Amino acid sequence: MSNLQLKRPIVFFDLETTGTDNVKDRIIELAFIKIMPDGKRDKYVRRINPGMPIPPESTKFHGIVDEDVKDAPAFKQIAHELYDWIKGCDMGGYNSSKFDLPMLAEEFLRAGVNVDFTERHMIDVQQIFFKMEARTLSAAYLFYCHKELENAHSAEADILATIEVLDAQLGKYTDIATDVPGLHTFTNTDEYVDYSRRMVMKDGAAVFNFGKHKGRKVEDIFTAEPQYYDWMMQADFSLHTKQKISEILNKMKLRKAGLKV
Repeated sequence: MSNLQLKRPIVFFDLETTGTDNVKDRIIELAFIKIMPDGKRDKYVRRINPGMPIPPESTKFHGIVDEDVKDAPAFKQIAHELYDWIKGCDMGGYNSSKFDLPMLAEEFLRAGVNVDFTERHMIDVQQIFFKMEARTLSAAYLFYCHKELENAHSAEADILATIEVLDAQLGKYTDIATDVPGLHTFTNTDEYVDYSRRMVMKDGAAVFNFGKHKGRKVEDIFTAEPQYYDWMMQADFSLHTKQKISEILNKMKLRKAGLKV
């Protein structure tokens, strides 16, 4: 990959799952390609037993059936190994900010690994494409790389194509950044608090992005309606959303006690 400027390793990744709900669905295949600043690559590709039947409608998309993963490890069995493997790396993928990253974070949290990817830069290659051309991954691969994407919806094939597309994009567009922090800013336009985007940042404060309190500050609601926090913790929100509202509430309690946050 000749066009991307790297100061630390970056991991491009893609997931195949039982569905699109990061609370209820599970990963069944993952592919991670690590690229070093010197251009060397390493990969981590695994099938995962989701512990639940794979819906036929999902199999139509990626071709993976229950039999394919019956002897594969559960995500919990490889979680610590995988987290150590990606430690210290920036992240990248195709539509990864809205789908793959929230799904991955939720699986880690279920496995007891307390992840927080906010300290890393994230490149969503789809956003470059959408801002410049607006197409699907297969169309992006054809447009930028002039090749048909074979074996689409295999996690490894998709993420290898994503890396090629990014490299071609950086060669084509001379008016966008070629370093990871610059691409992070370019491809992540929403400043969100949790991966499910139930909360976003507005004027330096976390505000709700759903329901009857949409647009209102989280702290104001938790002050006026303390039971709203309890309801969220008991409701069917993602573990990462619950983690973030708990952090907000704990900071409120510390300030009320006169302690430094």
